[in-house]
Amino acid sequence: MFPYIVEADGRILLFIQEFLRFEWLSPIVLFLTSLGNAGIVWIVLAAALLVQKKYQRTGLAMAVSLLIGFLLTNLLLKNWVCRPRPYNVIPELHALVTAGDWSFPSGHSTCSMAGAVPMFCRLPRKAGAAALVLGILICLSRLYVGVHYPTDVLCGALIGIFAAVCALRITDGKKNLPASPV
Repeated sequence: MFPYIVEADGRILLFIQEFLRFEWLSPIVLFLTSLGNAGIVWIVLAAALLVQKKYQRTGLAMAVSLLIGFLLTNLLLKNWVCRPRPYNVIPELHALVTAGDWSFPSGHSTCSMAGAVPMFCRLPRKAGAAALVLGILICLSRLYVGVHYPTDVLCGALIGIFAAVCALRITDGKKNLPASPV
């Protein structure tokens, strides 16, 4: 089963390169993928929410979620799995950018979902939906530019969602505390 998944991962990337890359679209996707570099867009958004009293819990949930995602993805799993980048393995694949660490899981995808999900859950509908769309677009951009396999992106996104759910529960406030016996 595992060799089939690895083969399918490579075929999907080559399909994207062959049929979905367009000269007019590449600058847009390169901009989107750069927003996820070092999680900067999500860190800035979390900081902006933290300074607004009304949205401090959302900013805190984002910060906790980003930290959990970073620990799981960048410190633990990437160094444990050590999966090479697809452009280093598939000779026909021409990456539009390069990256310095391991491929699995996608840190951009983890960070994007870890940042977007708390915003989606706690901000007004339009702002939350916009954050979620941005997060998904950054995830997909990693496939387009050829630096991650689809399974890297999928697993990274799932880890980000997991981190967000944990952070939302941690920062939920007094709602989930047991009633005082007094």
